[in-house]
Amino acid sequence: MSLYRVNFKMQLKDLKMSMKRIFFKKFWVLVVCMVLAPSSAWAFDFSGWDALVKKHVGPTTIAGVRLAGVDYPAIKKDPAYAKLIHELKTFSPSKLKSEKDKRCFWINVYNIMAVKMVVDHYPVNSIKDVGGISGSVWKKTVGVVGGKEVTLDEIEHEILRKMGDPRIHTAIVCASVSCPDLRREAYRTDRLDAQLDDQFKRFLANPGKGLNVDRASGRITLSKIFDWFEDDFESRGGTLAFLFRYAPREYRPYLKKGYHKVSYLEYNWDLNKRN
Repeated sequence: MSLYRVNFKMQLKDLKMSMKRIFFKKFWVLVVCMVLAPSSAWAFDFSGWDALVKKHVGPTTIAGVRLAGVDYPAIKKDPAYAKLIHELKTFSPSKLKSEKDKRCFWINVYNIMAVKMVVDHYPVNSIKDVGGISGSVWKKTVGVVGGKEVTLDEIEHEILRKMGDPRIHTAIVCASVSCPDLRREAYRTDRLDAQLDDQFKRFLANPGKGLNVDRASGRITLSKIFDWFEDDFESRGGTLAFLFRYAPREYRPYLKKGYHKVSYLEYNWDLNKRN
């Protein structure tokens, strides 16, 4: 065997070894990246929802209440809406890894499904009309998530409330005038706490929706939401103590001193439609 052929075989062997080392190095880098990747890598992409609310939600006034109105007919016609509903049908929530991912996902899904409930039955004067005379709209199947039929009641009470974050009550929107405003952006895991804090503050800053204080009498008027879900705030020091952190600065002394002259706003179930 010539020296040339011996050298060639040795070079070929060295090349194969180098290629194997490169392959295994890249392979393990990929494995490590997958293991260490943030849970959001498996999260649902709500960019379609983000675009929809930016385009079809805007300020309006109904019965003297300032709110974010929703253009339901426009959403129904928007191709991004149909795509979003289809994607939710096939996405498995079991892919969500962290509690924050799950909370973010189901807040967005509740809002999407509440809009869907209205869109599917539009025109209606109120989302409650969908339930009919004897039924409850909240227990009515509204859509499919991950191949499973869901109701608004299930999402709110069986999933979100059990996560123990009372801020969800100003984030989920039941398509009504007195509900919190539908946020003009999707909730995101990496910004969820900031978004929930901001949403709570915005709700309390609207005297027609969340909080009003008669400074002369010291009477505090709250959204009926804080009456219905009072128990959810007990573990956080009670409703007024929790609201103190998010209320407009000028109202905080009344909450802190504990006037306790609390009444509740009449809840307006008219549709939060955009005029």
